[in-house]
Amino acid sequence: MNRRTFAMAAATALGAADRVRVGLIGAGGRGRFLTGEFKEVGLEVAGVCDVYEPNLAAGLQAASTGARSFNNYKRLLEDRSLDAVVVATPDHWHARMVIDAVEAGKDVYVEKPLAHTVQEGFDIIAAVRRTKRIVQVGTQRRSAELFLRAKELAAPARLGDVRLVTSYWLNNTAALSQKKLAGNLDWDQWLGTSPKSPVSDFRFFNWYYFWDYSGGLLIGQAAHIVDAIMWFMGSKEPVAVTCTGGRVNLTGGEVPETATIAIEFPDNYLATFTLGYKAMRYNAANDQLMQFHGSKARLDVGRESYALYPESSALEMKPAVQESLPGSFGSAARAHIRNFLECIRSRKEPNAPVEAGHATNIVLVMAMASLRAGRRLRWDAAHRQVV
Repeated sequence: MNRRTFAMAAATALGAADRVRVGLIGAGGRGRFLTGEFKEVGLEVAGVCDVYEPNLAAGLQAASTGARSFNNYKRLLEDRSLDAVVVATPDHWHARMVIDAVEAGKDVYVEKPLAHTVQEGFDIIAAVRRTKRIVQVGTQRRSAELFLRAKELAAPARLGDVRLVTSYWLNNTAALSQKKLAGNLDWDQWLGTSPKSPVSDFRFFNWYYFWDYSGGLLIGQAAHIVDAIMWFMGSKEPVAVTCTGGRVNLTGGEVPETATIAIEFPDNYLATFTLGYKAMRYNAANDQLMQFHGSKARLDVGRESYALYPESSALEMKPAVQESLPGSFGSAARAHIRNFLECIRSRKEPNAPVEAGHATNIVLVMAMASLRAGRRLRWDAAHRQVV
């Protein structure tokens, strides 16, 4: 369905008085990308907030005509004309902004990972359930048609017993950004509750690689892959997590770009995720893979393909079922946003609810802690804490 057709259908379904108006919090690259996707499905991006002046200006240019400008997200949340907000800020701000948004009566689309700590995730769940708002976590594979079809093949009847799931994401990052600030920045507001530090161009443009704000590409990419594994396997929480990493080869950063996470699940299987961002560059269709190793068959799921390989003694194994759609993943975010819009209307649960987001978040937080501590960590589900 093209943009014009969908917009007309949305307007007809909602009525002119019920047009969904969205506010964007965090107008960096991802925020502006999501702005375009929200507009494509017929929503009006009517407010933009950012604490860095150039991002705010770029966000307003990307938003709908007449969008209001804010440099404090709390002022944006006071705008009663906004029905929902998009949170596309650094990870350390996700929890506070989602909680404040639902308390203000807004539905929320929040980028992954859901939060930066375990307790923050539980706080989000409590606030969302208390306020009865719709919150969609930005793990868009859960709405992608190809992944929905692949998930059907992950059933025990097809795979048998799965005791091991392996996965990787490979690519190459040459170096961290050396950009300089080119406009006003409210540094104290950007830091929020993270440790105080002097204004730093390097930290601001490379926040992904500092423990205070995120967990690097290790967490950013694992948020997608680990979530998909847990979704396919129907898992809720881990038993234990171990993470090992190589040296930090991106000068100035704190988080290694090469690492492996091993996750033990109560469902009696082990999952691994390996990040290698000092590998060669790959076409996006080939840079990642999940393999579900069953006793009857193996299911391979890439970014834009899947294949089911039944047990065989043949030298050259051939898939019983396969699908490859290069270039198709670009529609995943849009499908996820459409699901969010449908749930705003129906008040049904979205494809990536906060409970699922936090189950993955527990693994990610434990991975960061395990890597830094250099040991295996266990999850105490009864007391909701890492031990």
